[in-house]
Amino acid sequence: MTQNPVKPVHGWRRTLHEIIFEADTPAGRLFDIILIIAILFSVLVVLLDSVTTVRMRYAGLLFTLEWLFTLLFTVEYILRLLCVLRPAAYARSFFGVVDLLAILPTWATLLLPGTHYLAVVRLLRVLRIFRVLKLAQYVSEARHLIRALRDSRRKILVFLLAVLSLVTIFGTLMYVIEGEKYGFTSIPRSMYWAVVTLTTVGYGDISPGTPLGQGIASFIMLLGYGIIAVPTGIVTSALVRPRPVSTQACPACGRDGHDVDAVHCKYCGTAL
Repeated sequence: MTQNPVKPVHGWRRTLHEIIFEADTPAGRLFDIILIIAILFSVLVVLLDSVTTVRMRYAGLLFTLEWLFTLLFTVEYILRLLCVLRPAAYARSFFGVVDLLAILPTWATLLLPGTHYLAVVRLLRVLRIFRVLKLAQYVSEARHLIRALRDSRRKILVFLLAVLSLVTIFGTLMYVIEGEKYGFTSIPRSMYWAVVTLTTVGYGDISPGTPLGQGIASFIMLLGYGIIAVPTGIVTSALVRPRPVSTQACPACGRDGHDVDAVHCKYCGTAL
């Protein structure tokens, strides 16, 4: 039988791939658990660094820990690219982008101080815990929800355009009726009030003072309850029972979420 020239059947890349990407082997499971612990601690460091009293007392330690975690994740990201046969495919995948975003904020502080706080995006990497705990059904449900949102994007876009039109019309109307006396100093500010009212948030920083304005505000509030239910109905209609997926990662692009009986990767076609 001729071996697939794309699949890493031997060598250090194969071993590294099994450790980094696979959660079904003891080494791979241990690697993922250690990685998740490191991610949680790195996010904790970022959170503590934002507390003034803690930062003033432990600034040096927090700075050192942040760079240690960043260097660790940078090396890990490079190894992930090295052990797959199609690094570009992995880099463009969801986890590939998240892995990159996890290290960029700290490196960016060399040019833009303060950006390291954005490193909390690393928390998204903890989603790998679903593979570690073999909770494939949760992965399936998450992917199915994303697919439903993608399938409903046109309907949602039309809905948002309709809401934007209503906000513009009501905002302009309230600007004309209420005026600067009651805080409606411009159409954009009146549109902000319309958004807050239509979504039933109601901050209360701006409120109508005339009977006509209050009547329109009441109508917008009631309209808001009906509008909130529309996106839910759109997405719900796109939901169907998903097929079960496995936790096996593709040896070429590193993506998972394949059907349990899949023979080839549904993203790049490589043999699994």
